Amino acid sequence: MNSTLTPPTGLRFMKMHGLGNDFVVIDARDGVDPVTPALARAVGDRNRGVGFDQLAVILPAQGTDFTLEFWNSDGSKAGACGNATRCVSDWMMRQLGKDAVTLTTARGTLSARRREDGLVSVNMGAPILDAASIPVAAEPMHLPLAGDPVAVGMGNPHCIYFVEDAEAVDVAGLGTKIEHDPLFPERTNVEFASLIAPDHLRMRVWERGAGITLACGSGTCATAVAAHLRGLTGRHVIVDVDGGRLEIDWREDGVWMTGPTALVFDGVLSPAFLASA
Repeated sequence: MNSTLTPPTGLRFMKMHGLGNDFVVIDARDGVDPVTPALARAVGDRNRGVGFDQLAVILPAQGTDFTLEFWNSDGSKAGACGNATRCVSDWMMRQLGKDAVTLTTARGTLSARRREDGLVSVNMGAPILDAASIPVAAEPMHLPLAGDPVAVGMGNPHCIYFVEDAEAVDVAGLGTKIEHDPLFPERTNVEFASLIAPDHLRMRVWERGAGITLACGSGTCATAVAAHLRGLTGRHVIVDVDGGRLEIDWREDGVWMTGPTALVFDGVLSPAFLASA
């Protein structure tokens, strides 16, 4: 798939999702990266563009199979996107004829593989637990906010609340407020999780730059880490999100996330749309 931006033919893209967490994916390995903040906002518009929770750009890499960069629908960059990483890794494994790949992201070098059951696992790396690196302007394990949330970094910042009933939380109202709290100099994703069993959580999420999404891979990883650090769960948990179920396993080599992927359709952004963006 050659996505080089040429005015006569437009710009090719793929639409993918992992548990309803949806992405536009542009393969720019054969050309110049065409994405700008303005283009990300235009494509992310669900009424006038394609719509996505995140946009992922596949770029060339040295030493790994490919590079991934992520954009939010508000035109800002995202440091990590676990479900998009799984979806693109699945597609790249099929393209390369492999059952495992490595990739370069702002998070560093990640690895992904397809399990025998067809689900795709990605190692999202070790969690970030020191305040300066998350970043957050407080002690991460007990933030000075109502509800006693935890801050965890997974290449992007997360603020995790443990609540009695995640279904009852005003995710939009609280999420937008916490995203912009002064404690978080780079804003934050916000997760609300309730304990079902020592190996089972229910989680809902507000993503910075995107809003409520049906799933968030890095947020699910951060929530599982926070739950273990708070003594609520072990290191291997099932997490039910709005869009389905993810399996998280915090191992010595990093936090592994496993779940389904889907390629929905291929498309072409028209020259007229590109010009207007």
